[in-house]
Amino acid sequence: MKLIYDVKDRPKFGPLVVYAIQQLLAIMAATLVVPVITGHGMSSAAALFGAGMGTLVYVLFTKGRSPVFLGSSFAFLGSMAAAFAGGVSMQLGYLGLIIGATFAGLVYVVIATIVKLVGVKWINKIMPAVVIGPTVAIIGLSLAGNAIGDLTKGSVVINEVAVASPLLAIFCGLVTLAVTMLCSTYGSKSLRLIPFIVGILAGYAVALVLTLIGNAANVDAMKIINLSAFDILFENGSLSLVKMPDFTFLTAFGGFSELNGSYLASIAVAYIPVAFVVFAEHIADHKNISSIIGKDLLEDPGLSRTLLGDGVGSIVGAFFGGCPNTTYGESVACVAITRNASVATIIGAAVGAILISFINPFVAFVNSIPSCVMGGVCMALYGFIAVSGLKMIQQVDLEKNKNLFVVSTILIAGIGGLQVTIGAVTLTTIACALILGILANIMLAKGEDHDTEDEE
Repeated sequence: MKLIYDVKDRPKFGPLVVYAIQQLLAIMAATLVVPVITGHGMSSAAALFGAGMGTLVYVLFTKGRSPVFLGSSFAFLGSMAAAFAGGVSMQLGYLGLIIGATFAGLVYVVIATIVKLVGVKWINKIMPAVVIGPTVAIIGLSLAGNAIGDLTKGSVVINEVAVASPLLAIFCGLVTLAVTMLCSTYGSKSLRLIPFIVGILAGYAVALVLTLIGNAANVDAMKIINLSAFDILFENGSLSLVKMPDFTFLTAFGGFSELNGSYLASIAVAYIPVAFVVFAEHIADHKNISSIIGKDLLEDPGLSRTLLGDGVGSIVGAFFGGCPNTTYGESVACVAITRNASVATIIGAAVGAILISFINPFVAFVNSIPSCVMGGVCMALYGFIAVSGLKMIQQVDLEKNKNLFVVSTILIAGIGGLQVTIGAVTLTTIACALILGILANIMLAKGEDHDTEDEE
């Protein structure tokens, strides 16, 4: 892929700010929703601050050679719930989040140490393109349901039901998608670098007009945007433009007096196995971004460094916001679509996330972006992740039965949504598909010889 900005390129300050905001918008929805799903008073603003700090740590460990943003990880949702299980106090629960993320991060540190000693050739051997390609495709395809689910609903909820007309919601989402595609394809060089910003603003504008008409005419079906998201600006009866996020560590320290061995063991069991699952996704994400920028990140800066950046960044993110971080496929897709691989943009997005977490108006605006608008954006983002994986398969000889079986096993396991729960640990769809693909590839390794003999 021909990049407009390569990894080491530095756009001018003005455009850099705009590109950084676009990266933020690409990862914002998922990063903010993880603490909302977890509940227990967790702060979305703090999670955003933690994501920014974690990304800076990642950039530092990878020597500024990997253009990826770290955001709140969905894989640890069950683990985070375990931190508050059994009716533990809020303080102990928050302490459990930090301890759990530390356990998970240490898993990455251990694996990084092993990789540093033995190298990465074993990774390339057990995860060649025939395995990684369809796995990356599944990362995108497995999110398709989320994108379409968001596309069909607005953000105004009454009695736990979204009241907006699904047709109007789809219209707003498709306007977002259409404008994004048109900017990326036909826009000037400047517009091609910010298609998501233009698309989101266009979809938001349409949704806002419908919502204002719906509020004026009292027609629930037209209420797309939940304008109550802006109430945080007047929480104390006066305009509040700046507010410090509710940092996890400020509450966690009160839980030390309640800490005991049994709780530590339950947190370890909840977090450590999931870290091994996320490790597989780490490999897939970095193989994907490597194919986009034309440089093998597992070799330079090296898998040991990307793992350390991801692991330590995850610990830092949880310390501030409670949510362990992980490399984001949405960030990778944003790089692919805009062809902007500048790490300076990633650093700008990280600094922006930190600053914005204190700025109430921006947090309110982001929280008010309706689901359908983000659904339109995610159709492009998730689709590009899937297409990136399919492009990797192009270098695979699918005339060989061995390769056909490996690819088909991964695709069907992934699209079918295979998950396996063993005790407190759930192997995600991506992990199951990847594990089955690795096993199939190993089992059929001799198949290449037989295929060659048949051709002769």
